Amino acid sequence: MAQTKTISNEMIKNADHVASDAKRFEVISTVILGILAVVALLPIILIVIASFTDETTLLRNGYSFLPEMWSTDAYVYMFQQGATIFRAYGISVLVTLIGTVISVLMTTMIAYPMSRKNFKYKNALAFFVFFTMLFNGGVVPSYMMWTQIFHIKNTIWALILPNYLCGAFNIFLVRNYYANSIPDALIESAQIDGASELTIFFKIIFPLAVPTVATISLFTALTYWNDWVNALYYIQKPQFYGIQNLLIRIMNNIQYLKSGAASVAVGTGAISLPSNAVRMSMAVIGILPIVVIYPFVQKYFVKGVVVGAVKG
Repeated sequence: MAQTKTISNEMIKNADHVASDAKRFEVISTVILGILAVVALLPIILIVIASFTDETTLLRNGYSFLPEMWSTDAYVYMFQQGATIFRAYGISVLVTLIGTVISVLMTTMIAYPMSRKNFKYKNALAFFVFFTMLFNGGVVPSYMMWTQIFHIKNTIWALILPNYLCGAFNIFLVRNYYANSIPDALIESAQIDGASELTIFFKIIFPLAVPTVATISLFTALTYWNDWVNALYYIQKPQFYGIQNLLIRIMNNIQYLKSGAASVAVGTGAISLPSNAVRMSMAVIGILPIVVIYPFVQKYFVKGVVVGAVKG
């Protein structure tokens, strides 16, 4: 009895040590991750502060967290482009929404048969998808195909279809999630009940794949929102410019005006164009929607990536 009591006491002590070590590790990890988070946020904070810094102060002292003089000249200049910026925002939002919805549907539907063990051609399909990660036709053949065969030049589809509509990486991410997280017995049960493949996909598979769907939706939305290449290749009409291309155009206009020693009136006085501050305000305007949206999908992000990245 005494020996049993001694063993029990030792087990309790060991458990206490393990709990203490776990608590200590949790505290240290939290502190380290907190420091890394602050370090990651510092550049963004600096960009926001620089966008509110006087242009002369930026040129004289460089970027600082505590500038000598604050100014809203950059945002006043951007506000003067208000109607154009709002239209470009609308184009970017429309392209991001349509492109993300179509891309997520195509990605999840292609990944579904690849995850099914009884699909005869799943390896051939996987090879075809993987091949696109290694090789592509190049810029010139792609341009000829989209403009001469599909005739999407100077249309909204030129910002949606080329390059980003369906990515191989996302397909494999979703396929692995299906294979590792959704049991085959669930699909077999639905087949016994007479459900078709489309019914199984939309009623069972897709709702159960919320974490990975949210993850690839974020990836795709970021890609479409930050894209400026498609407009550079396929768009010549400014009314189809998204926010990224419009900001580049505004920056080019500022550089052109500054090269001619031009100045504009902002408020009641004439000042030099705030080119450096405008760059920073452009960055703030460009990332603002993503900063607003990210917290709503962040809880799915880690689970979707970790589970989807495990080889099935």
